[in-house]
Amino acid sequence: MTMKTILIPIEESAGLASMLDTALLAARQFGSYMEGLYYQPTSAGAMVVAGEGLVVTTPELVESVERQDRERRTRVHDQFNQFMQGHGIAMVAQPDAIIEGPVAAWVEEETPNSEIVGTRSRVFDLSVVSRPVRGANIAAMSILEAALFEGGRPILIAPPVPPKSLDQHVVIAWNGSTETARTIAFSMPFLINSAKVTVISIDGFGVSGPSCAEVARQLRRNGIAADHRDCPSLKRQPGRAFLEEAAALGADLLIKGAYTQSRVRQMIFGGATDHILSNAEIPVLMSH
Repeated sequence: MTMKTILIPIEESAGLASMLDTALLAARQFGSYMEGLYYQPTSAGAMVVAGEGLVVTTPELVESVERQDRERRTRVHDQFNQFMQGHGIAMVAQPDAIIEGPVAAWVEEETPNSEIVGTRSRVFDLSVVSRPVRGANIAAMSILEAALFEGGRPILIAPPVPPKSLDQHVVIAWNGSTETARTIAFSMPFLINSAKVTVISIDGFGVSGPSCAEVARQLRRNGIAADHRDCPSLKRQPGRAFLEEAAALGADLLIKGAYTQSRVRQMIFGGATDHILSNAEIPVLMSH
Protein backbone atom coordinates (compact mmCIF):
# COMPACT_ATOMS: atom_id res chain seq x y z
CA MET A 1 0.00 0.00 0.00
CA THR A 2 1.54 3.29 -1.10
CA MET A 3 0.99 6.68 -2.74
CA LYS A 4 2.70 6.21 -6.09
CA THR A 5 0.73 8.82 -8.04
CA ILE A 6 0.17 12.40 -6.88
CA LEU A 7 -1.90 15.04 -8.66
CA ILE A 8 -1.02 18.70 -8.13
CA PRO A 9 -3.76 21.00 -9.53
CA ILE A 10 -1.83 24.15 -10.42
CA GLU A 11 -3.15 27.59 -9.55
CA GLU A 12 -1.38 30.93 -9.46
CA SER A 13 -1.46 31.80 -5.78
CA ALA A 14 0.70 32.38 -2.75
CA GLY A 15 -0.07 28.80 -1.75
CA LEU A 16 1.59 27.19 -4.77
CA ALA A 17 5.05 27.06 -3.18
CA SER A 18 3.72 25.18 -0.15
CA MET A 19 1.70 22.83 -2.38
CA LEU A 20 4.85 21.89 -4.27
CA ASP A 21 6.87 21.41 -1.07
CA THR A 22 4.13 19.29 0.48
CA ALA A 23 3.74 17.15 -2.65
CA LEU A 24 7.49 16.61 -2.82
CA LEU A 25 7.65 15.45 0.81
CA ALA A 26 5.02 12.81 0.00
CA ALA A 27 6.69 11.89 -3.30
CA ARG A 28 10.04 11.31 -1.61
CA GLN A 29 8.38 9.00 0.92
CA PHE A 30 6.78 6.82 -1.71
CA GLY A 31 8.84 7.31 -4.87
CA SER A 32 5.86 8.93 -6.56
CA TYR A 33 4.98 10.29 -9.97
CA MET A 34 3.79 13.91 -9.57
CA GLU A 35 1.58 15.46 -12.21
CA GLY A 36 1.20 19.22 -12.34
CA LEU A 37 -2.25 19.80 -13.85
CA TYR A 38 -2.89 23.24 -15.27
CA TYR A 39 -6.38 23.90 -16.56
CA GLN A 40 -6.78 26.91 -18.81
CA PRO A 41 -10.24 28.43 -19.29
CA THR A 42 -11.57 28.55 -22.83
CA SER A 43 -12.17 31.88 -24.56
CA ALA A 44 -15.89 31.34 -23.97
CA GLY A 45 -15.20 32.53 -20.44
CA ALA A 46 -14.32 35.98 -21.72
CA MET A 47 -17.74 37.54 -21.20
CA VAL A 48 -19.05 40.59 -19.41
CA VAL A 49 -22.53 41.61 -18.32
CA ALA A 50 -23.87 44.58 -20.22
CA GLY A 51 -27.01 46.60 -19.62
CA GLU A 52 -30.18 44.83 -18.51
CA GLY A 53 -28.24 41.65 -17.74
CA LEU A 54 -27.19 40.98 -21.36
CA VAL A 55 -24.05 38.83 -21.51
CA VAL A 56 -21.70 39.88 -24.32
CA THR A 57 -18.19 39.24 -25.53
CA THR A 58 -15.94 41.17 -27.89
CA PRO A 59 -12.81 40.24 -29.89
CA GLU A 60 -10.82 42.71 -27.83
CA LEU A 61 -12.01 41.16 -24.58
CA VAL A 62 -11.28 37.65 -25.81
CA GLU A 63 -7.78 38.68 -26.89
CA SER A 64 -7.11 40.33 -23.53
CA VAL A 65 -8.30 37.31 -21.55
CA GLU A 66 -6.32 34.90 -23.73
CA ARG A 67 -3.17 37.02 -23.32
CA GLN A 68 -3.59 37.05 -19.53
CA ASP A 69 -4.13 33.28 -19.56
CA ARG A 70 -0.95 32.71 -21.59
CA GLU A 71 1.06 34.91 -19.22
CA ARG A 72 -0.36 33.14 -16.17
CA ARG A 73 0.34 29.74 -17.69
CA THR A 74 3.93 30.72 -18.44
CA ARG A 75 4.52 31.98 -14.89
CA VAL A 76 3.21 28.88 -13.12
CA HIS A 77 4.84 26.51 -15.63
CA ASP A 78 8.19 28.20 -15.01
CA GLN A 79 7.66 28.02 -11.24
CA PHE A 80 6.82 24.31 -11.46
CA ASN A 81 9.84 23.51 -13.65
CA GLN A 82 12.23 25.57 -11.53
CA PHE A 83 11.00 23.93 -8.34
CA MET A 84 11.47 20.41 -9.69
CA GLN A 85 14.83 21.23 -11.23
CA GLY A 86 16.00 22.88 -8.00
CA HIS A 87 15.16 19.73 -6.03
CA GLY A 88 16.73 17.33 -8.51
CA ILE A 89 13.42 15.86 -9.74
CA ALA A 90 13.44 14.59 -13.31
CA MET A 91 10.69 15.79 -15.64
CA VAL A 92 8.91 13.10 -17.65
CA ALA A 93 8.26 14.14 -21.25
CA GLN A 94 5.47 11.59 -21.69
CA PRO A 95 3.06 11.45 -18.72
CA ASP A 96 2.18 7.80 -19.48
CA ALA A 97 5.82 6.67 -19.17
CA ILE A 98 6.37 4.37 -16.19
CA ILE A 99 9.55 5.53 -14.49
CA GLU A 100 10.64 4.94 -10.91
CA GLY A 101 10.06 8.13 -8.92
CA PRO A 102 10.07 10.64 -7.63
CA VAL A 103 9.52 12.18 -11.05
CA ALA A 104 7.22 14.90 -12.35
CA ALA A 105 5.24 15.83 -15.46
CA TRP A 106 3.30 18.86 -16.65
CA VAL A 107 -0.16 18.45 -18.19
CA GLU A 108 -2.48 21.13 -19.57
CA GLU A 109 -6.20 20.92 -20.15
CA GLU A 110 -8.50 23.48 -21.76
CA THR A 111 -11.72 23.61 -19.76
CA PRO A 112 -14.06 26.34 -18.50
CA ASN A 113 -13.87 25.35 -14.82
CA SER A 114 -12.21 23.26 -12.11
CA GLU A 115 -14.37 20.18 -12.80
CA ILE A 116 -11.34 18.60 -14.50
CA VAL A 117 -9.62 18.43 -11.09
CA GLY A 118 -12.33 16.15 -9.70
CA THR A 119 -12.42 13.83 -12.70
CA ARG A 120 -8.65 13.68 -13.16
CA SER A 121 -8.00 12.98 -9.47
CA ARG A 122 -9.99 9.72 -9.67
CA VAL A 123 -6.99 7.96 -11.20
CA PHE A 124 -4.46 9.27 -8.65
CA ASP A 125 -3.65 7.94 -5.19
CA LEU A 126 -3.53 11.46 -3.74
CA SER A 127 -4.21 15.06 -4.73
CA VAL A 128 -2.30 17.91 -3.10
CA VAL A 129 -4.22 21.17 -2.85
CA SER A 130 -3.74 24.51 -1.14
CA ARG A 131 -5.49 25.46 2.09
CA PRO A 132 -7.89 28.31 1.26
CA VAL A 133 -6.79 31.61 2.80
CA ARG A 134 -9.30 34.39 3.47
CA GLY A 135 -9.06 37.18 0.93
CA ALA A 136 -6.92 35.13 -1.46
CA ASN A 137 -7.71 33.64 -4.86
CA ILE A 138 -11.12 31.90 -4.67
CA ALA A 139 -9.82 29.24 -7.08
CA ALA A 140 -8.19 27.48 -4.13
CA MET A 141 -11.56 26.58 -2.61
CA SER A 142 -13.11 25.47 -5.91
CA ILE A 143 -10.11 23.21 -6.60
CA LEU A 144 -10.24 21.73 -3.10
CA GLU A 145 -13.98 21.09 -3.37
CA ALA A 146 -13.65 19.46 -6.79
CA ALA A 147 -10.96 17.06 -5.57
CA LEU A 148 -12.73 16.34 -2.26
CA PHE A 149 -16.28 15.79 -3.50
CA GLU A 150 -15.75 14.52 -7.05
CA GLY A 151 -12.47 12.63 -6.92
CA GLY A 152 -13.32 9.79 -4.55
CA ARG A 153 -9.69 9.81 -3.37
CA PRO A 154 -7.92 11.52 -0.47
CA ILE A 155 -6.61 15.06 -0.62
CA LEU A 156 -3.57 16.42 1.17
CA ILE A 157 -4.10 20.07 2.09
CA ALA A 158 -0.91 22.14 2.16
CA PRO A 159 -0.74 24.83 4.87
CA PRO A 160 0.25 28.43 4.04
CA VAL A 161 3.83 27.85 5.28
CA PRO A 162 5.65 24.88 3.68
CA PRO A 163 5.97 21.94 6.09
CA LYS A 164 9.28 20.34 7.05
CA SER A 165 8.03 16.75 7.34
CA LEU A 166 5.01 14.45 7.09
CA ASP A 167 6.31 11.35 8.83
CA GLN A 168 7.40 12.20 12.37
CA HIS A 169 4.08 12.35 14.22
CA VAL A 170 0.72 11.77 12.55
CA VAL A 171 -2.38 12.68 14.57
CA ILE A 172 -5.80 11.25 13.73
CA ALA A 173 -8.80 13.44 14.64
CA TRP A 174 -11.27 10.69 15.55
CA ASN A 175 -14.99 11.39 15.78
CA GLY A 176 -16.37 7.87 15.31
CA SER A 177 -17.60 8.56 11.79
CA THR A 178 -17.62 6.60 8.54
CA GLU A 179 -15.85 9.52 6.83
CA THR A 180 -12.94 9.41 9.28
CA ALA A 181 -12.75 5.60 9.13
CA ARG A 182 -12.47 5.83 5.35
CA THR A 183 -9.83 8.54 5.62
CA ILE A 184 -7.77 6.39 7.99
CA ALA A 185 -7.87 3.57 5.43
CA PHE A 186 -6.68 5.96 2.70
CA SER A 187 -3.93 7.27 4.97
CA MET A 188 -2.40 3.89 5.84
CA PRO A 189 0.76 4.53 3.75
CA PHE A 190 1.45 7.65 5.82
CA LEU A 191 0.60 5.89 9.09
CA ILE A 192 2.89 2.95 8.33
CA ASN A 193 5.77 5.31 7.49
CA SER A 194 5.29 7.58 10.50
CA ALA A 195 7.58 7.41 13.52
CA LYS A 196 4.61 7.99 15.81
CA VAL A 197 0.80 7.98 15.53
CA THR A 198 -1.69 9.34 18.06
CA VAL A 199 -5.47 8.97 17.79
CA ILE A 200 -7.28 11.78 19.58
CA SER A 201 -10.92 12.38 20.39
CA ILE A 202 -12.66 15.39 21.92
CA ASP A 203 -14.94 14.74 24.88
CA GLY A 204 -18.59 15.10 23.92
CA PHE A 205 -17.93 15.43 20.18
CA GLY A 206 -18.59 12.92 17.45
CA VAL A 207 -21.07 10.26 16.41
CA SER A 208 -21.79 6.90 17.97
CA GLY A 209 -18.95 4.56 17.15
CA PRO A 210 -15.74 2.92 18.34
CA SER A 211 -13.51 4.79 20.77
CA CYS A 212 -10.15 6.26 19.87
CA ALA A 213 -8.57 3.53 22.03
CA GLU A 214 -10.15 0.89 19.76
CA VAL A 215 -8.85 2.68 16.68
CA ALA A 216 -5.34 2.78 18.13
CA ARG A 217 -5.52 -0.93 18.99
CA GLN A 218 -6.52 -1.84 15.45
CA LEU A 219 -3.65 0.23 14.08
CA ARG A 220 -1.19 -1.56 16.37
CA ARG A 221 -2.46 -4.85 14.97
CA ASN A 222 -1.35 -3.51 11.58
CA GLY A 223 2.14 -2.93 12.91
CA ILE A 224 1.68 0.81 13.51
CA ALA A 225 3.03 2.33 16.73
CA ALA A 226 -0.24 4.03 17.69
CA ASP A 227 -1.28 5.62 20.97
CA HIS A 228 -4.54 7.38 21.87
CA ARG A 229 -5.67 10.37 23.86
CA ASP A 230 -9.14 11.43 25.01
CA CYS A 231 -9.04 15.23 25.22
CA PRO A 232 -11.36 17.47 27.26
CA SER A 233 -13.36 19.94 25.21
CA LEU A 234 -12.71 22.87 27.58
CA LYS A 235 -15.68 24.51 25.85
CA ARG A 236 -13.69 24.72 22.62
CA GLN A 237 -15.21 24.35 19.17
CA PRO A 238 -14.19 20.81 18.01
CA GLY A 239 -12.16 21.97 15.02
CA ARG A 240 -10.20 24.34 17.21
CA ALA A 241 -9.73 21.63 19.84
CA PHE A 242 -8.36 19.16 17.28
CA LEU A 243 -5.89 21.72 15.93
CA GLU A 244 -4.75 22.80 19.39
CA GLU A 245 -4.28 19.23 20.59
CA ALA A 246 -2.40 18.30 17.40
CA ALA A 247 -0.13 21.32 17.88
CA ALA A 248 0.51 20.41 21.53
CA LEU A 249 1.57 16.91 20.41
CA GLY A 250 3.93 18.33 17.77
CA ALA A 251 2.04 16.73 14.88
CA ASP A 252 3.33 17.24 11.35
CA LEU A 253 0.25 15.71 9.70
CA LEU A 254 -3.43 15.62 10.73
CA ILE A 255 -5.85 12.95 9.46
CA LYS A 256 -9.51 14.04 9.43
CA GLY A 257 -12.67 12.85 7.69
CA ALA A 258 -14.43 15.70 5.93
CA TYR A 259 -17.98 16.86 6.60
CA THR A 260 -19.45 14.25 8.94
CA GLN A 261 -22.30 16.75 9.29
CA SER A 262 -23.84 17.97 6.05
CA ARG A 263 -21.85 20.67 4.31
CA VAL A 264 -24.84 23.04 4.33
CA ARG A 265 -25.27 22.59 8.09
CA GLN A 266 -21.57 23.30 8.66
CA MET A 267 -21.76 26.43 6.52
CA ILE A 268 -24.69 27.71 8.62
CA PHE A 269 -23.71 26.57 12.11
CA GLY A 270 -19.99 26.00 11.74
CA GLY A 271 -18.22 22.68 12.06
CA ALA A 272 -14.90 20.98 12.66
CA THR A 273 -14.11 20.56 8.96
CA ASP A 274 -14.70 24.22 8.08
CA HIS A 275 -12.63 25.39 11.05
CA ILE A 276 -9.72 23.13 10.10
CA LEU A 277 -9.90 24.19 6.44
CA SER A 278 -9.67 27.82 7.52
CA ASN A 279 -7.06 27.56 10.26
CA ALA A 280 -4.77 24.52 9.93
CA GLU A 281 -1.06 25.36 10.05
CA ILE A 282 0.05 21.78 9.34
CA PRO A 283 -0.82 19.52 6.39
CA VAL A 284 -4.21 17.83 6.65
CA LEU A 285 -5.23 14.64 4.86
CA MET A 286 -8.97 14.49 4.23
CA SER A 287 -11.52 12.48 2.29
CA HIS A 288 -15.30 12.46 2.13
